[in-house]
Amino acid sequence: MRSIRVRILALVAVLVIAGVVAWQLLPSGEAEKNPIAVGTTDEVTALDPAGAYDAGSWALYSNLYQSLMTFKPGATVPEPDAAESCGFIGQKLQTYQCRLRDDLHFSNGRQITAADVKFSIERMIKIKTDVGPWVLFPSLKNVVTEGRTITFNLSARDATFPQKLATGAGSIVDRESYPAKKLRIGNTVDGSGPYLLKSYKPGKLAELVPNPHYKGALKKSGVPVTVRYYKGAEDLLAAWKTGEIQVTHRQLPPATLNALNPGDPDLRISEADSAEIRNLVFNVRPSSPFADKRVRQAVASVFDRGPLVTDVYQGTVEPLYSLIPQGVIGHSTPFFDSYPSPDVERAKGLLQEAGVQTPLPITLAYNHGDEAYGKESAELRRQFEKDGLFKVTLKGVDWQAFLNGLAGGKFDSYLVGWFPDYPDPDTFSQPLVGSGNSLHNGYSSKKMDSLISSTLQYSDRGRTSSDYKELQALVAEDVPLVPVWQKKDYVVSRTAVSGSQYLSDGTGLWRLWELRWI
Repeated sequence: MRSIRVRILALVAVLVIAGVVAWQLLPSGEAEKNPIAVGTTDEVTALDPAGAYDAGSWALYSNLYQSLMTFKPGATVPEPDAAESCGFIGQKLQTYQCRLRDDLHFSNGRQITAADVKFSIERMIKIKTDVGPWVLFPSLKNVVTEGRTITFNLSARDATFPQKLATGAGSIVDRESYPAKKLRIGNTVDGSGPYLLKSYKPGKLAELVPNPHYKGALKKSGVPVTVRYYKGAEDLLAAWKTGEIQVTHRQLPPATLNALNPGDPDLRISEADSAEIRNLVFNVRPSSPFADKRVRQAVASVFDRGPLVTDVYQGTVEPLYSLIPQGVIGHSTPFFDSYPSPDVERAKGLLQEAGVQTPLPITLAYNHGDEAYGKESAELRRQFEKDGLFKVTLKGVDWQAFLNGLAGGKFDSYLVGWFPDYPDPDTFSQPLVGSGNSLHNGYSSKKMDSLISSTLQYSDRGRTSSDYKELQALVAEDVPLVPVWQKKDYVVSRTAVSGSQYLSDGTGLWRLWELRWI
């Protein structure tokens, strides 16, 4: 996704009319509890889980919606949440079955049924928005229900199907409140997650309160939380300095993160390795200047990650030379092996072979919400232009325009961050380089698709390592994208707040329920 990934509560008076239950009453004592304020520069694309596949949206989904399965912090195997139990039927990995809990209710009071689960998954795939998560389920053939049992029939083996169900793509919505053929609009949510959405102002804030009727994997309730959204890292820093927020995540300016002192008695700092990555993506459609892979290889030949790591991000990221980041099964370094250092003469030769007249005009797009992204793009323009091979026009646009532009093929190249959807290398393959991928760059390869399918047949994920290395070597050959960096994950909080070290485990998931006042 991206960084390339939410909602409901209305304060109501106590009503007892014809047996109607006031499901959305605030928990007792809520008025006396000041919410913990969490600040971020992430953006929410949509509150409807069928319409977003980005970190900002999915961070909310993990608190406001339930999926059949969920992940404990650091776990690689999901556990039941809305389900009582789940598992594959037989050894073919093509039939997955779950039994739904019988005590679940949406925030509007209606009981959740297996029909709601079926509706939610099929609806997400049917709506098929340009920036939606339907790409995670290419092998889902149909969903069948009987009583509380939900059966997912797959057209091909997929050992990662349980992990996919545990993501925001598996969010369960009320079939009576969400339209079947289009996205729901508005600023409310009918979910069943550990939080209710008290209020939502797009681009400004989301007020969350604990859901007193939540039933699932969590055994403890959180405290009220207000998520505040900021245009850029400098705005987030200003809010931090004024005390408007008590917790920050994704992301303070690189200079601020680099200067953090773990010994500061007024701060709690969590720094962890992360699988968050950033790629330079090429539009490979026939009309694009990057249609010929030799042109893409030329860019890879002059690409220098060093100045980005040291100057732009000041050591808060590490150079990345593969599709799959360090710490994940199958990681290798094919871009270092194939393009070990900037080689202008090699790039010139590739462009000559492609019959390209230099300097070649190209556009490079990025989300201009973060100052570091602007500096990053400017540095890449400097690198690509300095030897007269390319003429780069930068296009800094807001997040929604950026998503629409890449989906519509309007950019020649673009910089995109990516969080893992689940702890498996598959989250970096099909969504990024498979046919119909979420990057919308037009790349398609039968050999790539075959390799991806091969990796999905093993329950023992360690057996996929050789396939993933071959897959990544193909990425370095075809160059639909160039890996740029892998980021460390920082959560910074005031000492008055506990649990911030559990807020994130380097994925897009937020565990707001872990936060507490001391």
